[in-house]
Amino acid sequence: MPPTFTYSQGRSAGLDNRALYGLRDAGLIDPIGRGLYRRADAELVDPTLAEVAARAPAATLCLTSALAEHGLSDAIPPAPHLALPRGQRFPATDGPVSWHAFAPATFGLGRESFAVDSELRLGIYNEERTLVDAFRMRHVVGSDEAYEALRRWVRRRGSQPARLLDLAGHFPRTVTPIRRSLEVLL
Repeated sequence: MPPTFTYSQGRSAGLDNRALYGLRDAGLIDPIGRGLYRRADAELVDPTLAEVAARAPAATLCLTSALAEHGLSDAIPPAPHLALPRGQRFPATDGPVSWHAFAPATFGLGRESFAVDSELRLGIYNEERTLVDAFRMRHVVGSDEAYEALRRWVRRRGSQPARLLDLAGHFPRTVTPIRRSLEVLL
């Protein structure tokens, strides 16, 4: 069995209800969501991110969660910020999640992925896209958070403001605030 598996996968592997629930009661598998289990001997991971990666492969870590993952923020949101393309259903999760719907035409811009565990992957926006989203959604993350993240990014070795402005061009309302902030910082 993979480290994280569904009830259906357990049944397909030959586990009947009694065996599956017996493994759960013996502490050999842990339920991490409705119909979703994780082997107790598997590496420790965030159960909410594992559940989201299993239920919504297109989900992408964004905003404050992605800023923190990239080292651009010290803030730890109470629930991970995750985005799906507008029109897709947000899956029900046992763990707290702050869902956002992004336009399908720009959803893939700057999207990368990272390993939640040895088999599950979850999307994450790269640093530039995360900064653009922080400025675009200042009403969610706060202006101070967006400006502080940009300041940290500019001080990093290898940051390329031209790439940031090029990506911001896909979100026209963000170009002016980012350009003004860069003029102050540079």
